[in-house]
Amino acid sequence: MGSTTAILISIHIVVSIALIALIMLNSGKGGGLSDMLGGPGASGNIGQTLAERNLSRITALVALMFAATTLSLFWFLD
Repeated sequence: MGSTTAILISIHIVVSIALIALIMLNSGKGGGLSDMLGGPGASGNIGQTLAERNLSRITALVALMFAATTLSLFWFLD
């Protein structure tokens, strides 16, 4: 195993853990980050707060990074 593969595996592990944490923080059908922190809109269905929108964007970015590292590992380990 080369140094490039080792670095790629470590990045993949960090991205995987980050993706799990971000998915757990995202809201499902109810609740979510705004309910947990008691932000505005916690009692009503007003819509997504800025924190939830940013959390969704960060989750999507980390998911893309996860896909990229998975494909890279596929090519390097082949």
